[in-house]
Amino acid sequence: MPSLRRALIEDSAEALGSTHGGKAAGSFGAAGVFSFNGNKIITTSGGGMLTTESPVWAERARHLATQAREPFAHYEHTEVGYNYRLSNLLAALGRAQLRGLDGHVERRKRIDAQYSAGLAGLPGISFMPRTAGGTSNYWLTCIVIRPELFGSDRERVRLALEAADIESRPTWKPLHLQPAFAGSTLVGPGECAQVFEWGLCLPTGSSLSPLDQERILDIIAAQAGA
Repeated sequence: MPSLRRALIEDSAEALGSTHGGKAAGSFGAAGVFSFNGNKIITTSGGGMLTTESPVWAERARHLATQAREPFAHYEHTEVGYNYRLSNLLAALGRAQLRGLDGHVERRKRIDAQYSAGLAGLPGISFMPRTAGGTSNYWLTCIVIRPELFGSDRERVRLALEAADIESRPTWKPLHLQPAFAGSTLVGPGECAQVFEWGLCLPTGSSLSPLDQERILDIIAAQAGA
C-alpha cells in the first residue's frame, strides 16, 4: 500500500483517453480520479471513477463510498462515510461507453482540427499548447483571444455566440480569484488570471457536426475588429 504521506493522487477528471510518455492519464499516481459528469468525453450523467493498483486503497474507497457501514444486520458506523457510489445501471452505462472511447477521442480530435484550421488566419487567437511527449483526448477546445490583436474581446465573442443560441463559456476562474478564497496567498506568477480574462471554451460535443462548426467559425470571424 502506498504511503499516505507521500502518495500522489492524480486529478484526471477531464483526461480520460489522454497519455503522456506512453502511459495513460490516471496511472501515474497511487490513485487516479476521473469525472463522468454530463459534459465529459464519456458520461454516466454524474459521478466518476477512482483507479488504484492497491487492493487496500480500493477496499477503503468502497467502504467510504457505501456510508462506511459496518458488517451488521443493522446500520452501524464507527466513522462517517458517504453515499458516493454509482448505481448499477449508470455504472453499466459507463462501462459500455468505455468500449467506444477511442472513437470519441477521434471525433473530438477532428473537431479540434476544424477549429484550428478555421481560426488559423485570425490575429490574436491561439490554442492550448500540446505536449510533445503525450496525446490529448481533445475533450475541450479552448482558445485565447487577445483583444488588442483580434480587435474584440472574449466576452463580445461569447455574447455573439449566445445570441445565435450557441453556448460557449469562459475558461475556469482561478481559485485565488474566487470569493471563497479571498485573501489567500497566490503561489506562482499568476498567468492563470490572464488566461481567464482572455480564454473561451468552444462547443466540442462529439455530436457537433461540421456544418454547425462552420456556423460557429463564421460568428467568431465576424467579431474580428468589431
